[in-house]
Amino acid sequence: MKTKLNLIHTILGISTTLVFIGTGLLMRFHFTRVYESNYLVRMMFRSIHIYILLAGLLNLAFGIYMSSSGSPRRRAIQLFGSMCILAAPIVLIAAFFCEPVRETLERRITLLGIVLLLVGTMSHLLAGFRSRTADR
Repeated sequence: MKTKLNLIHTILGISTTLVFIGTGLLMRFHFTRVYESNYLVRMMFRSIHIYILLAGLLNLAFGIYMSSSGSPRRRAIQLFGSMCILAAPIVLIAAFFCEPVRETLERRITLLGIVLLLVGTMSHLLAGFRSRTADR
């Protein structure tokens, strides 16, 4: 069953993918001066840029394919997972603008974004796994 949550995931997925294009253009035309001679900063921008795409595509996939569970407990696990996955792009976009300019390998905001994607995806896996085994 498709819900409003599917629509939110889809809209955020498309929006985040558009932000990915925007951050790519920023890196190409504006940030080149910032990291021209600093490969550490360049790689940090690129990696967070790719993580933004990951978060956008994951949200898009959940928006298209997620179906709500019939069990209230599994639905709660799905909701928790969705909240994590929905928060991740916002965290990763913030990391794109905050972390690379510090020129340190310490990337707590990026780590938080990736952990949100992991926890959200594993929550959906858990809810889906329990659903499939209960159906047998």
